Amino acid sequence: MMKKSVLKGRASDKTINVCCACAAIGLFLILWYWGTAATKLGMMIPGPLEVLGAIGRGLFGKVGRHSIMAHVGYSMMRVMIGFAVGSIAGVALGLLMGWYGIAEAVFNPLFRIIRPIPPIAWIPISIIWFGLGEDAKIFLIFLAAFSNTTLNSMAGAKSVDPEVINAAKMLGANERQIFTTIVLPASVPSIFAGLQVAISSSWATVLAAEMVRSSEGLGWMIVAGMNNNDMIQILSGIVMIGIVGFILAIIMRKAEEVLCRWNKSGE
Repeated sequence: MMKKSVLKGRASDKTINVCCACAAIGLFLILWYWGTAATKLGMMIPGPLEVLGAIGRGLFGKVGRHSIMAHVGYSMMRVMIGFAVGSIAGVALGLLMGWYGIAEAVFNPLFRIIRPIPPIAWIPISIIWFGLGEDAKIFLIFLAAFSNTTLNSMAGAKSVDPEVINAAKMLGANERQIFTTIVLPASVPSIFAGLQVAISSSWATVLAAEMVRSSEGLGWMIVAGMNNNDMIQILSGIVMIGIVGFILAIIMRKAEEVLCRWNKSGE
């Protein structure tokens, strides 16, 4: 009975959250419509009906040489490649620095110097190193994912309870066994926290990279709209950026809930 009541309580909380979210979005759209229809704001930006209509037409038609979904696909492809490579490298280095003191002494000072540098600042160097193709964009996304996952992975490895480690040593576990059976599982919640930040940073970074030089992608949509003085296309790109970013955040959260059921932060 208690378990059923807990499940009902969680379902009720989720329903309330969904209703509040829908109400907030609806209120925002109403204010946007009123602002553009009844004030001078309409002289600066189009209303929501025009923007949503343009998005609907772009989903089945073309914006430039591709549909909006194709532009989303190009951006997502770049993000997924850079995010995957950056996350793997970041998790590996973070766990290494968090568990082995010598690795932290060697790599941490350099990482602390590089970490505050925003990925956008690397755009000139990426163009010189990789040219104007896909490699430069993926490199920037790699940097965005790498910093966040490294920091959180290192924090997760450092936060392991020393008493648990000492108990494992008393039972005869070696360093490899302690790392794989204690340190790595205990670091998973921190790693997922870093991955959630990393996917958002990667998404923002690819859009900035596409604004510099690209012929497809949501970043290109915004730049092309700016060059053509097409405010509807600019806002269409911005709205799609927000929608896709929101979906990515939900996917990462659901993945954490499935893989970290034993952890309270994954509930």
